[in-house]
Amino acid sequence: MANEEMISGSEMLMRILQREGVEYVFGYPGGSIMPVYDALYRHQGDIPHILTRHEQGAIHAAEGYARVSGKPGVVFSTSGPGATNLVTGMADALADSTPLVIITGQVDTEHLGFDAFQETDVVGMSLPVTKWSYQIRKAEDVAWAVARAFYVASTGRPGPVVLDFTHTAQCAKAVWDYHPCTRLRSYAPVPEIQSKPLAEAAVLLNSSRKPLILAGHGVALAKAEKQLAEVAEKIDAPVGLTLLGLSALPSSHPLCLGMAGMHGNIPVNIATNQADVILAVGMRFDNRVTGATEHYARQAKIIHIDIDETEFNKSIPADVAIHADAREALDKLLPLLRRNEHADWRAELKPHAEAEERLVIQPETAEREDCIHMGAVVSRVSAAFGDDAIVVTDVGLNQMMSARYSRFTQPDSIVTSGGLGTMGFGLPAAIGAKLARPDREVVLFLGDGGFQMTMQELGTIMEHNLDIKIVLLNNNFLGNVRQMQAMFCERRFSATPLANPDFMKIASAYGIASEDVERPEQLDDAIARMAAHKGAFLLNVNIDEENMVFPITRGGDPVDTIYVNLTDRYQG
Repeated sequence: MANEEMISGSEMLMRILQREGVEYVFGYPGGSIMPVYDALYRHQGDIPHILTRHEQGAIHAAEGYARVSGKPGVVFSTSGPGATNLVTGMADALADSTPLVIITGQVDTEHLGFDAFQETDVVGMSLPVTKWSYQIRKAEDVAWAVARAFYVASTGRPGPVVLDFTHTAQCAKAVWDYHPCTRLRSYAPVPEIQSKPLAEAAVLLNSSRKPLILAGHGVALAKAEKQLAEVAEKIDAPVGLTLLGLSALPSSHPLCLGMAGMHGNIPVNIATNQADVILAVGMRFDNRVTGATEHYARQAKIIHIDIDETEFNKSIPADVAIHADAREALDKLLPLLRRNEHADWRAELKPHAEAEERLVIQPETAEREDCIHMGAVVSRVSAAFGDDAIVVTDVGLNQMMSARYSRFTQPDSIVTSGGLGTMGFGLPAAIGAKLARPDREVVLFLGDGGFQMTMQELGTIMEHNLDIKIVLLNNNFLGNVRQMQAMFCERRFSATPLANPDFMKIASAYGIASEDVERPEQLDDAIARMAAHKGAFLLNVNIDEENMVFPITRGGDPVDTIYVNLTDRYQG
């Protein structure tokens, strides 16, 4: 028709991003995606671009943004090495159900399969680590492909989607005609909830004497925090949280037992193997949560709520499986439940919390004369920000200490790499988290190993003047591996000691304020100065290299076989 507007595939992409409400694009340009960046230049005021210093930084920043905002993170990269540098982030996002729309440049359509410069089979290598991967070869396919990408990434169990955008399709023109995707024939992201399993779950919970709720990341993804609290309070059930489920219930809530699993809180893991009914909501019974599956909650009836039916019976058999969105399931379960109280059950668990406080928490957080422990740093940083900051972590001892000793008052307050455990995740993820919520404090906990994997992203913080508080727990070791070597390899510390640079000089080079803490008596004042500082700040805290995270359930042990130090098993 005469009034049809013909535009390039690249221009079409920009208009669609605006229609989809994209706030930021994280990326790194290159030859094969040049037309997209040229179109972006004409939309600078509409779609801010965050130029990271590495493609891995871009995708982790997009993950941090998505985790805090609830919206898909958008990533641009060029072909070849640009695309391959994104694969770790794809796998990380898939493991943690993080919605991403990833646009990779690709060589011209006619050059596909001829080993052209920087040609890589992006679709082939990304299929195992994405929800959907597709190559756009014609401009006519841009609109429907991008619409579908946003729909698939953000619905059902969220995850990453890749569009491999050939140079030909970026440059060619097609009719501008865009319609957001609202359904796909072969894809049912929100299952129709069935009344029978809800009724069966209610019968079990209403007759339970020792109920336990285990809540995972699915609660946050479904925005079901309010419903979780209502169900827990109505049936008076204690609540354990997975690593990614932390902050789904305030730390101060009287029913909150803390974190479950390998380095979890003692009462949660004891309760798991004593409860008669377990309501698992939006969690997948990861091996770090269950320990030895053959000994996991054998005495309990398991009710499992999940939007992804492939998680049912995968590692722990469910007596009742509720295939549903967590918020809808809890909403519909609530009126079927009788108001109850389980004071005796909660009283049984209280001595375990008191023992953990005495055996683990107090020794870890107490001020010492000779050295600094990570738990002391984390707990005091958390208090300095009113237990109200968004906590971002890297991976390792810093991650487990941050999870154990941070306190949370509101949802969406922890960003960490759970399923994949990606070192280098923390710094770029903090960038995305801060851009998503500039109104909230963002505190990043790092180890010296993970920091150096993506340390170049300090340049991104500098360029955008981001107010991120960085706490470097520096023990001159790859601490988590060192702990395993101490426990299982007779202290043969193979390839774990680190010769570190002067982190203060590096921070200074990026115009970032910093302070070095070497002695325990310096810690509180340094934290106070960091909290009061406007702008990015690096606090380098020199940690006792012998500091380890306890309690621990060793791999292959039942979840209630708990060690409070290297040799002593918790006796309860």
